[in-house]
Amino acid sequence: MKKPEVLIVGAGIAGPALAYWLSQNGYRPTVVEHARQLRSGGSAIVVKGPAIPVAERMGILPQLRELATRNRSLTLLDPDGRRILQLPLTSDKAPTVEVTRADLSEVLHRSAQTEAEFLFDDTVTALDQDEGGVDVTFRRSAPRRFDLVVGADGMHSTVRRLVFGPERQFASDLGLYGATVPLEPDAVEDPTEMTMLTVPNRMLVVHPSRTTPLAIFTFRAARPTPHDRKNIALHKQTVADAYADVRWRAPELVAAFLDHPAPFFAPLTTVRVPSWSRGRVVLLGDAAAATALLGDGSSMAMAGAYALAEELAAHPGDHDRAFAAYESRLRREVGPRQRRVGLLSRLMVPRTRPGLAMRNAMPRRPRSLLPTWWSWPAPWGRPARCTARRRRRERQTLHAGTAGGVLPPT
Repeated sequence: MKKPEVLIVGAGIAGPALAYWLSQNGYRPTVVEHARQLRSGGSAIVVKGPAIPVAERMGILPQLRELATRNRSLTLLDPDGRRILQLPLTSDKAPTVEVTRADLSEVLHRSAQTEAEFLFDDTVTALDQDEGGVDVTFRRSAPRRFDLVVGADGMHSTVRRLVFGPERQFASDLGLYGATVPLEPDAVEDPTEMTMLTVPNRMLVVHPSRTTPLAIFTFRAARPTPHDRKNIALHKQTVADAYADVRWRAPELVAAFLDHPAPFFAPLTTVRVPSWSRGRVVLLGDAAAATALLGDGSSMAMAGAYALAEELAAHPGDHDRAFAAYESRLRREVGPRQRRVGLLSRLMVPRTRPGLAMRNAMPRRPRSLLPTWWSWPAPWGRPARCTARRRRRERQTLHAGTAGGVLPPT
């Protein structure tokens, strides 16, 4: 009997995870990825919650633990860089594994590559479905027909645009921007410690990662402008303007951002799609329901991939029932997260000093209270020059006073 063929668009986290589980359940998966290869480097993400048992069933949890970052604590700083408190980031009650996104992607790819076909440097340009299948037109490869198509191609999903409608129908901004830049290894003094400084409307994090530290900027801009993903000069100017009066390591880290040829920069958005499937096409991961700030996108992608493959196996030949059951299961997890993201954005980047003081006084439960803002993409390219020695020199020159907000208090 011929195995049903499934095209998965996107080879990040959700795509390879789904390819693995589909191959275990009698399907023949093909994964197409627009990039030429798996992404190297990248920011740290936390594998947690429902992704832990999925990783255990895949047999990859020991590999992830070997690749885990050494980050063990989060230190909160006042506007002058003085320590307020230090919070542990590990807990026996809630097992988690922090790895780089690239390492997780590579581990998932290795698990799936023997049973799945991977097409890199290609993408879909048209999807034409009927009662029996989906005719797919690729940018480079010859047209093919598949039984099902899965859009696992992220927040800016091509599959969603082709089948469900333009992105503006489903994406909404949180009023925050996120930016990252890689740093030299000696940019951190303690590879087990993440440090975070927050002033009204702006947050700055230095994450040690595993091999390449990362500077992470999260802020509200005084004058938001339409986002142009290709306008790197505007991205750099926006970050520089937002952090112009922030002290601690801000001048050094902004300089690193300005020096990098292509740092990551994007508005933080959520994606809400009323229905995740249309005919023989279904959405998975951030393409279906992205929630910025919570930092659990990769974990939910792994859990969603497992649930989708399980429901397809439970309803052979009936993709409508399988898609509906999969969506019902995942919405129970995603719905509450999306409902609280607005409140969380105001909590994590307070607009006022009283709001900041209230946040710092909250219960010390970082894995349940604090999201993993550092789970955003890191840019390609060499790390920016940013050393601990320079940090110590600049610390000595910091002037006294309290940093003002980018926006007026509300």
